[in-house]
Amino acid sequence: MSRAVQAGETHRLVPSPAGRTHLVERGTGPLVLLVHGFPESWYSWRHQLAALAAAGYRAVAVDVRGYGRSSKPDGVAAYRMLELIEDNVAVVRALGEETAIIIGHDWGSGIAAGSALVRPEVFTAVGLLSVPYAPRGGPRPSEVFARMGGEEEFYVSYFQKPGRAEAEIEPDVRGWLAGFYAALSGDTMPVPGMPDPHFATRGGTLRERFPTGPLPFWLDQDDLDVYAGEFERTGMSAALNRYRNMDRDWEDLAPWDAAPIVQPSVFIGGALDASTTWMTDAIDAYPVTLPGLASSHLLDGCGHWIQQERAHEVNQILTGWLASLPA
Repeated sequence: MSRAVQAGETHRLVPSPAGRTHLVERGTGPLVLLVHGFPESWYSWRHQLAALAAAGYRAVAVDVRGYGRSSKPDGVAAYRMLELIEDNVAVVRALGEETAIIIGHDWGSGIAAGSALVRPEVFTAVGLLSVPYAPRGGPRPSEVFARMGGEEEFYVSYFQKPGRAEAEIEPDVRGWLAGFYAALSGDTMPVPGMPDPHFATRGGTLRERFPTGPLPFWLDQDDLDVYAGEFERTGMSAALNRYRNMDRDWEDLAPWDAAPIVQPSVFIGGALDASTTWMTDAIDAYPVTLPGLASSHLLDGCGHWIQQERAHEVNQILTGWLASLPA
């Protein structure tokens, strides 16, 4: 049985530009900040907290602003990347540290990359899970995503209009999350040739393409209760607002156009994850875009929820990489 609180974990609320950021802390040693993606919470790092603490690190998993027990500022623009980066800096400072290693998954990968890029004096190394680093550049993101769907609508475009995705999700948060997690998991995702759950028919919903069978092997009913309980309490708008700031981020990050991340880095992706299969060019560009890359890993048979689907492998890679970093 899974529990939202494990022995040895400390829950804290610390001041941040968001208002307050909720975090879960375990262990002592160099600070490792863990940043989740959509639609998750600090709980997605439950398997890493103990492993990193056992390896001699102070592992801290946050609820990103708008999620879980962290503050939920008003307004879509409050969820732009530069705001989230400053939340991370505030967490490091609130914990009495000057620097941290930052590791992110999904949107958290982008937030971790942005934090390392914009505040390199704070974030001295970066781990990226599932979503490869691709420097800012090219056309406005909304234009790119609008072209991706053809006769269908790409999920990022679907999420853009406030209230639209909420109307699909919030009447049955638990059921929607179960389907979304299954749709992107290596053991339950639709087989090749089936309609792609990353797209919706015009006027349709994403959920129409989600699997309706059993939960993924890594997600039991108690885990699902944790995630669903948080989103039933907070609603989905703040989490979805991350997608609604992609054009703002493109504008805000113009000073870092095409910039590499030079700190020590590691990448771990799932071989079955669309985030990696669609972004092979970004991975191929790592010698230029991530010159400090120690290693890049694609885990066979793994989908998108990598630190939960392959907790042991991810923990081994991360602790090995962390041990290799300069003291």
